[in-house]
Amino acid sequence: MENTNILISGAGIGGPALAWWLRRYGFGVTVVEKAPGPRPGGQAIDFKGEDQLSVLRRMGILAEVRRRQTGGADVRIVDADGRSIAVMPGEFTGGDVEIRRGDLSEILYDESVAAGCAYVFGDSITSLTEAADGVYVTFERGAPRTFDLVVGADGIHSNVRRLVFGPERDFVRFLGYYYALAELPPGGSDGDGDGTGVMYNEPGRMVSVGGPKAPAFFVFASQELAYDRYDTEEMKRLVIDAYAGMGWRTPEIMERVRSAKDLHLDTISRVRTGRYARGRVALLGDAVSGNTLGGFGTGVAVVGAYVLAGELALAGGDHHAAFRRYEEVMSPYAKVARSGGNAGGFLAPASRAGIWMRDQVFRRSLLLKMMIKVTDMFATNISLPDYPAPVDRGRRAAEPR
Repeated sequence: MENTNILISGAGIGGPALAWWLRRYGFGVTVVEKAPGPRPGGQAIDFKGEDQLSVLRRMGILAEVRRRQTGGADVRIVDADGRSIAVMPGEFTGGDVEIRRGDLSEILYDESVAAGCAYVFGDSITSLTEAADGVYVTFERGAPRTFDLVVGADGIHSNVRRLVFGPERDFVRFLGYYYALAELPPGGSDGDGDGTGVMYNEPGRMVSVGGPKAPAFFVFASQELAYDRYDTEEMKRLVIDAYAGMGWRTPEIMERVRSAKDLHLDTISRVRTGRYARGRVALLGDAVSGNTLGGFGTGVAVVGAYVLAGELALAGGDHHAAFRRYEEVMSPYAKVARSGGNAGGFLAPASRAGIWMRDQVFRRSLLLKMMIKVTDMFATNISLPDYPAPVDRGRRAAEPR
């Protein structure tokens, strides 16, 4: 085995999943993450199709994911007076199994740590210099180190991709919308009290509260904004400004946003790199094929982690052969994530006519079933390779396939 010392940037979903697989195959793994620790909360994410479920099963975590699943509750779409217009069914948003992002992150983190992976939180890569026998890495805080291989699993705004492939503007296309997630303090009536969320639209803006998808979920059209993605108060001000003058219960919700403990704001964007690796550095998940809120990002990242680790094990650590096969297997499968539609335009249509047309999808069962069937087809558009049996370094045994 060669290239046994691997650095992963990003401790969200794809990074810990890859770390677990690599460690099980005998690689040494370090994960570096800018955040101070595993990130709790966040929106619910879903897995679609037997291929994605199979990877969770092979990891031995499917039963735990099912135990913590949110249930994929319905979302009731209302008018300005709170009257129901349509229902977005949980079947449409929840896939085969839905779980809060923070819960899945916790499962993967715990399993990878138990398998022997090392984590460094509160730090970030500042430079990557490749040599014939490794990659020299410098960090914001930690001492420089040399690794055999580096993987960027650090999202749409990937730091690794920027350092190795080029500036973000060359690979990330802003789609004209932002989304925000907020943990609202008590004080309002969220949802219908039975797990059903409530969603309201005006042209170019959507607000949703209640339900398992997120405590409060916002999507709005905008020109590209300049702000610090780690400054919660600045992001709150941007969201509040974006929703000024909106009807329904929005003013009350915005007052609660002011005192929210946590808020995440980001672009709805699409990533196209054309390449999955360069030299000794590879990209995984949203860093290489992201499409914000497209519904495929998490599943593609988890499948990609399985494939990348498996190809490295199969090739005995030969990164040239492994990275080439990784791209051959994943590129067709991830096409739907790279090329999918603009979720912003669907969740927050730009006109009242667009909102009306979107609602008709949920009023007509045939249209809805066709959309679900198409997304399920894309989710199973891969033949998962079988890789060498991993060494039992984790505390869970793989579940029966």
